[in-house]
Amino acid sequence: MPTTLTVNGETRSLDLPSDMPLLWALRDGLNLTGTKYGCGVAACGACTVHVDGVAQRSCQIALADVEGAAITTIEGLGTRDALHAVQAAWIAGQVAQCGYCQSGQIMQAASLLSENPAPTDAEIDEAMSGNLCRCGTYPRIRAAIHDAARRLQEV
Repeated sequence: MPTTLTVNGETRSLDLPSDMPLLWALRDGLNLTGTKYGCGVAACGACTVHVDGVAQRSCQIALADVEGAAITTIEGLGTRDALHAVQAAWIAGQVAQCGYCQSGQIMQAASLLSENPAPTDAEIDEAMSGNLCRCGTYPRIRAAIHDAARRLQEV
């Protein structure tokens, strides 16, 4: 039986195994490859997406568990013509080095700012602690989150 969910604002029906991780349904079933596979055990954050507005690790969520949910991936967060404030801050701060973890970092940061529009350094560090960056751009990530918070307050 197909699973129905809303992905980036569009209702989608997926005829995939109900126990398939959401990550693979997004990547292989919908060709949304911005969400990355990192560790497969929800320890690195590379696969972070929003499920009903909350950051979740898509590698550990079965497709059946998101039936009817609203999923937002990095592809749906903003567009080239209308970047999300976090995406704009990431570019302005030249946060990415290799870039592999960045979609998960951005999705986690956007979720943080939707819940806490003016986080402290400690709150940022706590919220982002499950998102690993092998390049070590943590100071730039924190600065970009502060920049995004200012951008969101200006809107």
